[in-house]
Amino acid sequence: MRVFLETERLLLRQFTGADVDDLFALYDDPEVMRYLNGGEPADRAEIENRDLPAFLDYYERFPGYGFWAAIEKSGGVFLGWFHFRPLRGHHTDDPELGYRLNRSSWGKGYATEGSLALLEKGFTEFGATRIWAATMAVNRGSRRVMEKIGMRHVRTFHEHFDDPIPGTEEGEVEYAITLDEWRARPRP
Repeated sequence: MRVFLETERLLLRQFTGADVDDLFALYDDPEVMRYLNGGEPADRAEIENRDLPAFLDYYERFPGYGFWAAIEKSGGVFLGWFHFRPLRGHHTDDPELGYRLNRSSWGKGYATEGSLALLEKGFTEFGATRIWAATMAVNRGSRRVMEKIGMRHVRTFHEHFDDPIPGTEEGEVEYAITLDEWRARPRP
């Protein structure tokens, strides 16, 4: 197991081929996927043949960036994943932060804990100058996590989707934090 990051309660480790079933269970939960695809059922073959190989490819193409399986330290339970990656058109010093956690882990502070650790690693080890995240405007839970970690609302924007899901009409939101803002934040 290749651990990327450890927090008080979490291990973020590289994915392996053995994670297909956990990813399928995560993606097959309609509430987890509500703001991503409207809660449509998952396709296990797509996860196994497209999603997981893409996760594994990140480790080779962008050392230090990618998708990380979130494991609860106390029980070894798969909670979901975090990603920390440069998107096409963005520099490696402007990575995107994201997370997808199973419903049983909601409301326990895992998204905040993992995200704060990734901000720290990005700013102190990877030379990030700005870290950003995006979600649907109606996804209040995810927006709250972004605010709790010190990100500020940058913009609301609208994208075209061939098959829009409920809430699309409200748009997408981008949040971000710069290195200077991170350095100036209040410390607990």
